[in-house]
Amino acid sequence: MSGHSKWSTIKHKKAKEDAKRGKVFTKLIREITVAAREGGGDLAGNARLRDIIEKAKAANMPQDNVTRAIKKGTGELAGVNYEAATYEGYGPHGIAIIVETLSDNKKRTVSDLRHLFSKMGGTLGESGSVAWMFEHKGVIKIFADGLNEDAILEKMLDYNIEDVIINDGIATIICNIQELDVVKKGAQEVGFKVEYSSIEWVPKNFVSLNSKEQEEKVYKFLEVIEDLDDVQNVYANIS
Repeated sequence: MSGHSKWSTIKHKKAKEDAKRGKVFTKLIREITVAAREGGGDLAGNARLRDIIEKAKAANMPQDNVTRAIKKGTGELAGVNYEAATYEGYGPHGIAIIVETLSDNKKRTVSDLRHLFSKMGGTLGESGSVAWMFEHKGVIKIFADGLNEDAILEKMLDYNIEDVIINDGIATIICNIQELDVVKKGAQEVGFKVEYSSIEWVPKNFVSLNSKEQEEKVYKFLEVIEDLDDVQNVYANIS
């Protein structure tokens, strides 16, 4: 599952570095605004908003920024109308990619993505061209605290978990989308510190790269795509 991916680990580390520089704030503000617009500003009734605000806290975003973003989403303050869209394609060496965006100008977003895909050895595809290679899953990252996969599964026996994978001391728990909130709360109840939770595109199978040179080219491509202002998340089927 997703935890087997080296890209997943790189993304996790990169997100921490981006958070230190405050670079992640813009993307989080967009997510908060859209979540509040679609599900309301009440945290008790909007699980998606709760999760994003937890990410914002982890990134040390000031509470004033969070409050303004929520109010823009609920219409209490004027704000930009961001639209969500998902794009699919192939990167260098045939890796499958899904890109999630929030944009106030879809034409600009598509143009930027098409340019970067073409420039860096990829191809932006049609809707459905690679989505069949992925599944929407709940993903929860916890601190493993020295435990292995079997020990974590044993502690979480009462919950519907599909897989657990550990990379660099962080355990990735995979579950059904509908179970995400329950499993997350369960992990906290048994004593784990939850660092992150989200709904993600998880590859059904992974593609292996054949050399360090190929890896560097692919990871550079993914990082450049992810650094676009309109891009929220990038998923790839590399191992």
